Amino acid sequence: MANIQIIVGSMLGGSEYVAEACQETLESLNHQTHLHLSPEFAQIPSKDQTWLICTSTHGAGEFPDNIQTFVNNLTETNQDLTSLKFFVIGLGDSSYDTFCLAAKNINNLLKSKGSIELIPIKTFDMQADLDPEEEAQNWILTNKDLI
Repeated sequence: MANIQIIVGSMLGGSEYVAEACQETLESLNHQTHLHLSPEFAQIPSKDQTWLICTSTHGAGEFPDNIQTFVNNLTETNQDLTSLKFFVIGLGDSSYDTFCLAAKNINNLLKSKGSIELIPIKTFDMQADLDPEEEAQNWILTNKDLI
């Protein structure tokens, strides 16, 4: 099974709750997980790892404060990330034209670094009447053969 680093970008806690629900589901599928609520790029293994990025979008399409330095370091790195696999969950509000922009940007950034996207990005509209934790868990279960 995979070693999955769960990297969280959250301002108000919504992404954190979704990430914790994902962690529970991934562990039930016998994956080893590590949750990073204050992610530091240098401290998160990437070689032969799988990253789940779970982030909201803040302001006019920016990353939440707790993940901004991580994203800057990821952007600037020359590290070989071609063995890194990833998938991304974004939380946002579709009434904004920057809906889930942070998640979309980190998804594109990881692809530009040669990392392997396991599952196409999943976005959740927090305006909709849904339980994002349950929806994320179901999404993982539906795609479990790809992880």
